[in-house]
Amino acid sequence: MSLLNLMKSWYPAFFLQTVRNYSKPVAAAVGSKKKKLGKLGPVAEKKEIPVETDSNKLVNYVCGSNIMKTGQDVKIKPDSEYPAWLWEINYSRVIPLEELDPNTKQYWRRLRKTALRRNNQLAKLKKF
Repeated sequence: MSLLNLMKSWYPAFFLQTVRNYSKPVAAAVGSKKKKLGKLGPVAEKKEIPVETDSNKLVNYVCGSNIMKTGQDVKIKPDSEYPAWLWEINYSRVIPLEELDPNTKQYWRRLRKTALRRNNQLAKLKKF
């Protein structure tokens, strides 16, 4: 008896090829599109929302304000019917800290925020 045959008789599992039984991919149903799978499962298809192109409606109505199935969008009123504070809202730029009144909460919040940012930048520069 040869050495190889002797080893086969003593260690039969050693000479067998290992077979990996991984799961097989799921076959898609006939005639259906295969959906992309994300980390959390199938990705929902995006709905295409129609865009209003009528210039008359865009000027006179707040398009998209009606969330009900029935009804209309809100009609835009003349400027005189809106409160005065609405036109004084600052939305274009951030007011510098020097222009803020030190007696307001906004001033002290901004001051604290800038100090925290400065301290974080300085701490980032330190080695250990």
